[in-house]
Amino acid sequence: MSEKLYVGVDVGGTTIKVGVCNPEGGLLHTYEGPTENDKGAERIMENIAAYAQLSVSRLSRSWDEVEGVGVGIAGFLDIPNGVVVLAPNLNLNNARVKDFLIPRLGKPVLINNDANVAALGEAWAGAGRGVSDCVVYTLGTGVGGGVIINGRIVEGHNAAAGELGHIAIVPDLEAIQCGCGKMGCLETVSSATGIIRMAKDAVARGENTTLSLVDNMMAKDVIDAAKAGDEVAARIVNRAAYYLGKSMAVVAVVVNPQRFIIGGGVSKAGEYLFEQIREVFYKYTPSGASKGVEIVPAELGNNAGVVGAAGLILRG
Repeated sequence: MSEKLYVGVDVGGTTIKVGVCNPEGGLLHTYEGPTENDKGAERIMENIAAYAQLSVSRLSRSWDEVEGVGVGIAGFLDIPNGVVVLAPNLNLNNARVKDFLIPRLGKPVLINNDANVAALGEAWAGAGRGVSDCVVYTLGTGVGGGVIINGRIVEGHNAAAGELGHIAIVPDLEAIQCGCGKMGCLETVSSATGIIRMAKDAVARGENTTLSLVDNMMAKDVIDAAKAGDEVAARIVNRAAYYLGKSMAVVAVVVNPQRFIIGGGVSKAGEYLFEQIREVFYKYTPSGASKGVEIVPAELGNNAGVVGAAGLILRG
C-alpha cells in the first residue's frame, strides 16, 4: 500500500509554489506556476487546484492517495472558515478559499498565514525536528514568525499570534515608526530593511564607513563589512542582534520553547550573528526559561512554506 501524500501550496503575488510531501515531511516534488494575480480571485484559486493536481500526477501517483491540501497565504485570514479577509499583495480579498477548493479537489483543505506555515515546516521537517515546542523567526524584508507548541501552530484570538516582528522592543528615544503604524517594533531594526536603513542613515551622517562606497546597498553588504572590521557596520549588526536576543528573552518567559529557529536572508550571516543573539538572550532570560534552549539556523530555506502548508493537514 502506498504511503499517503500531503500537498502544500504557498501562494505568492507572482508565483504559486506547490510541494508534495510524505508523512514525515519529506519533500517528494515541487512545482511552480504563475499566480495570475491580475486575473482575479477565481483564477488564482483555479490555479491552486490545477497546480496541486498536476504536481501529484507528475509524481505518477494517484490523487486518491492525497490526504489533503494546505494553503499558505500572506494576509489577514479567517482561518476556521478558510476565508481571506485581506491580502495586501494578492487579489484574494474576501475569497472563500476552502469553499472554492474542497468541491474541486475532493479533499480536506486548510489555510493559514504564510509565516505560520513556514514555521510549521521547520518544526515538522526542518530545524525543529524532534522538538515539540519551538519559535521561528524569519528575517527578510520584514521580521516574520511563528510559534509552535505541542507540535501545533499557535494562532491566537484574531490569528495574530506569532507576529514577532511587531514586538515593541526598541526604547522610545531610539524608536521609529514601523510599517504597521506603531513605534519601536523589532522589524524596524532587525529586518533586512531595518539594517539597510540604519546603514544609509550612518552614511548620510558622514560616518567613517566603507558602506559609503556601496551602490544599491543590501543587508549582506552591511554584514560583510561588519565581518571585515568596519566599526559602523559592526555596530548596526550588533544592534539588530541585540534586539533579536531581547525579543527572544520576552518570548521565552511567555511560551518557553526548547528551540528558536532563525531563517530568512539575514540569517545567512551565520555564527557572526548567532553568537551575538545568544549572548544577549542568555543575559536577559531567567535561567528557568533559558536552560537547554537552543538558537539555531533554519534548514528548509524557500521550501519551508510548502512543507509547512502540507503539514497543516497532518499537524496543523
